[in-house]
Amino acid sequence: MASFWETLQVNGQDMQLYASVPSSSAGFSAPFPAVVIAHPASGVAEFTQSIADRLAQAGYAAVAPDLFHRVTDEMTADGTARNAFLNDAEIVADVNATVDWLIAHQAVSSDRIGVTGFCMGGRVAWLAAASNPHFKAVVPYYPGNLWAARGDAAQPPFDLTVNINCPMLTHFGEVDANPSQDDMRKLDAELDRLGKPHRFYTYPGADHAFMDFAQPNRYHKEAADASWPRTLEFFAEHLQGATAAV
Repeated sequence: MASFWETLQVNGQDMQLYASVPSSSAGFSAPFPAVVIAHPASGVAEFTQSIADRLAQAGYAAVAPDLFHRVTDEMTADGTARNAFLNDAEIVADVNATVDWLIAHQAVSSDRIGVTGFCMGGRVAWLAAASNPHFKAVVPYYPGNLWAARGDAAQPPFDLTVNINCPMLTHFGEVDANPSQDDMRKLDAELDRLGKPHRFYTYPGADHAFMDFAQPNRYHKEAADASWPRTLEFFAEHLQGATAAV
């Protein structure tokens, strides 16, 4: 496994991207399937980088774009969280630039790209799958605020669900308030109504951000250990052509 930082251009602005790629010594050979990772509110920090590295160890070219690249220190000097400045149109532009970079890369199999995301990034993963037709699988982790549009967007991600044309696997914490279990049932009903292939898992006793070891008050080892193999099996089925069950 090798990891590095890359700088992409998005509408004339620099955006950093953390990338982790499989090792030939581990038996992997290019072109690789790829996974875009949408980071939580902590940014492309240790947790997000660890997810990219774990995906690379499983055979994926994993990339995590910095969705906060437009947010300056001056903007957050008063304590306002960086995610308050996000705009859905800009998020989609960042995701599209990341996908375009992957498609153009000779080490990536351009027709085998998936997307996942955590917390804020779970919402982004949902939005990305509804906005970019290249994704072949999407795995949102506890995607909250799906009924809220960011910035000047005309529609929230939920209203764009009809545009998702790839299989979905979503993970929820049982005691999470956003998304709650009621939210999960509404999402399930909408995906059923639209005929979208999906599978949901709820983890008993788990709260929001249960995967994130950097948040010890929320990290839930049992849920994290159960959800990750399911994610890998799902990506294997839809990005590698494996026969593992969802």
